[in-house]
Amino acid sequence: MKTKVFIDGSEGTTGLRIYERFKNRDDIEIMKIDPELRKDPEERKKMINASDVTFLCLPDAAAKEAVSFVENEKVVIIDASTAHRTEPGWAYGFPELSPEHRAAIKNGKRIAVPGCYASGFISLVYPLVKGGILPKDYPVSCFALSGYSGAGKKTIAVYESEDRPAELASGRVYALTQQHKHLKEMKAITGLERTPLFSPIIDDYYSGMVVNVQLYADMLAKKETPESLLAYYADYYRGEQFIEVSAPDDEVAAGGFLAGNGLSGWDGLKIYVTGNEERIVVAAQFDNLGKGASGAAIQCLNVLLGCDEAKGLNLQK
Repeated sequence: MKTKVFIDGSEGTTGLRIYERFKNRDDIEIMKIDPELRKDPEERKKMINASDVTFLCLPDAAAKEAVSFVENEKVVIIDASTAHRTEPGWAYGFPELSPEHRAAIKNGKRIAVPGCYASGFISLVYPLVKGGILPKDYPVSCFALSGYSGAGKKTIAVYESEDRPAELASGRVYALTQQHKHLKEMKAITGLERTPLFSPIIDDYYSGMVVNVQLYADMLAKKETPESLLAYYADYYRGEQFIEVSAPDDEVAAGGFLAGNGLSGWDGLKIYVTGNEERIVVAAQFDNLGKGASGAAIQCLNVLLGCDEAKGLNLQK
């Protein structure tokens, strides 16, 4: 029997990418809403309660409204918005973090898909905190570079318009007030006691991102080097098909540059560790629309259904 899936917010970037990834799947039945009624509360409520799984690709307020529509206790909600990522009772959709995270997704009725920047940050910091390497009160600083697709349809339209402002041809630092919407989950999921310093940059390319965290070796709980941290990550994520840890002689790291769009179109995430014995940089490179959004949402569905977690996704480079 096919799993009935409804995508609430199917016209947005994430919703469209989820829909596209279901095209060749014979185990999924997509429930289509009348385009004229896609914002009608009663019709949305009807579709949600008739589904087995509903993906929410909506602004936060609309996502919360959608959850309030659920009357059928069998319906599973997979929410790609920011609304529920740190809410009690919601599984955090990053199964590689621990067996407990994967089990919560597998057995959950409410699953929150991580934010794109947060995915990179948490993939790096969570294992270090859990392993007692990074003190919880460490003053973490994070820089990140992303393509413009992660900013939504309106921003995409501006970047791709013929008369766009000249300033869009260069990278732009934003969230200057240190109030980015991903900060809450970045702190809560990793268990940090201090809110990280976070400086994201949006640049003039469509998709892909790099998130990096800088560490002073003498402020870690125990002596570490780039080589020892690389080995630690390799062991931590051993057997995880969506997480690749670079080799010590990785050509990209050796070249001295990490391209923001270097893994665009790939649904995994690659970790690098560079630097020296005094200052270490850990970095995650991935696609903000893959492991950072729609790809992660579908991986959560696959965990839920008990099938290959990579079904319908691209892990071929």
